[in-house]
Amino acid sequence: MAAAVTELSLMVAVSILAAPLPAGAQQATKVPRMGFLNAGSHSDPGFLRNLEVFRQGLRDLGYVNSQNIVIEYRWAEGKLDRLPDLATELVRLKVDIIVAVQTQATVAAKNATGTIPIVMVAVTDPVGHGLIASLAHPGGNVTGLSFSVGVDTFGKGLELLKETVPKVRRVAILSNPAHPAQPLAIRNLKVAARSLGVELQLLEARGPNEFDGAFAAMAKERVGALLVVADTIFYLHRARLADLAAKSRLPTVHGYRENVEAGGLMFYGVSLPDNYRRAATVVDKILKGAKPADLPVEQPTKFELVVNLKTAKALGLTIPASVLARTDQVIE
Repeated sequence: MAAAVTELSLMVAVSILAAPLPAGAQQATKVPRMGFLNAGSHSDPGFLRNLEVFRQGLRDLGYVNSQNIVIEYRWAEGKLDRLPDLATELVRLKVDIIVAVQTQATVAAKNATGTIPIVMVAVTDPVGHGLIASLAHPGGNVTGLSFSVGVDTFGKGLELLKETVPKVRRVAILSNPAHPAQPLAIRNLKVAARSLGVELQLLEARGPNEFDGAFAAMAKERVGALLVVADTIFYLHRARLADLAAKSRLPTVHGYRENVEAGGLMFYGVSLPDNYRRAATVVDKILKGAKPADLPVEQPTKFELVVNLKTAKALGLTIPASVLARTDQVIE
């Protein structure tokens, strides 16, 4: 009798162990794999600082890399033509979600997959680039954070520049023709320039080898200031741009605060760290079952003004009190 009971107990135990886990339990044991696609450099301190904000955002939501989430990093190191292959690599790894930082990275990810959820961090005009149907109803596999470049950002930067250097009449605009958002930025800057009575000189540079030619053209045209449009190339080579502007004695407004930390005069625009932090929340929603098509694309909510007083002093400029009163950070 005892032997029969023991045999029955053993059979019950085996059947329990062999029984399939409930669907919820199976999902709980699955560790999500996330792809992170960035056009920048893995060794650049500015990119790493923003990445840490994103990772901290994930940690605050309970995600720890290599424990309950695996992150596959892919960096283009400033070589934008590498982005399509890097995006394809992430798709082949069968990641559950892709975080794409810039416009070019997001376009590459979208071209690589129409099914894996994509969270963009800093994309200008995602509707115009065909990434989403609308901000309120993305309608596909892309959602996340936009990075508005228009009258509210660069136009405002041009206004602050004019306020700081009232006598300036000609302002050079340095942009990268390879950036898909360049036409929108230039169009909006022209509108702002007309209202400020400023004449623009449009110059382009696809890489650092074209910087010298652009600054030579600025000297020839005797421009009084320079506005550098937000672009990964200008970000990665910010020290070189700051040096050329200093030698040309040009007050500058930039699309990234890191350019001002490197020696540029002024930055006004979207707070990238804030976008990175909020992107972690979007990732969390999708990993918990939300569909990108149903998650509205979030607009920037935090803007910053940063001024480099050391650069101002070197240029012989006095930053007006009206500008300093609105400054979020002063670099001395």
